[in-house]
Amino acid sequence: MDDAIADNLARVRERIAAAAIHAGRRPEDVMLVAVSKTKSADAVAAAIAAGQTVFGENRVQEAAAKFPPLRAAHPAIRLHIIGGLQTNKARDAVRLADVIESLDRPRLADAIADAAAKEGRMPELLVEVNVGDEPQKAGVARADADAFIADCKGRFGAALRGLMAVPPAGEDPAPHFTWLADRAARHGLPVVSMGMSADFEIAIACGATWVRVGSAIFGSRA
Repeated sequence: MDDAIADNLARVRERIAAAAIHAGRRPEDVMLVAVSKTKSADAVAAAIAAGQTVFGENRVQEAAAKFPPLRAAHPAIRLHIIGGLQTNKARDAVRLADVIESLDRPRLADAIADAAAKEGRMPELLVEVNVGDEPQKAGVARADADAFIADCKGRFGAALRGLMAVPPAGEDPAPHFTWLADRAARHGLPVVSMGMSADFEIAIACGATWVRVGSAIFGSRA
């Protein structure tokens, strides 16, 4: 397993570098978030041994079980919560995560602000936009995005770092990626988190600064 994960990571990094250079960008300006949801702590440890330091988890409960021992052994690793976040899990997320990528509604903003005050720490935050306006997906609607982003900038200041999105399956992702990158630029936000295993090279061409890659590193999920 260790060798397979290391080999996969090397290939993904090579692809990220090639996509960045092709887009006229520097490879070091694109950060890889290795999505370890549903994968074992051993798999994460194998990725750490191969030099990966940034990981993404969907569920706070899973991250809480997996990452504290990994952090004790590897203090430099960083944890992103990338899945939809319930307000009653906000305090756990604030306690655990270095970044919450799924801020998408005022009630969650309230819960994160309250949790940060109680915990004495504020993770970096990304606003998640539902770029396809899909009813089954998390994320603030496109039509409401500007007002919500502006409100979060005023409320969280420099802790609000950027935007995140997952484009609709089965559609050309490029227009959605371009829209998100443009929206981040309009609001003066430096981080654009978009692109997964199937489309991260397109996302880099459209301006992604973070890409979230899971199955291309760890293999398919059950």
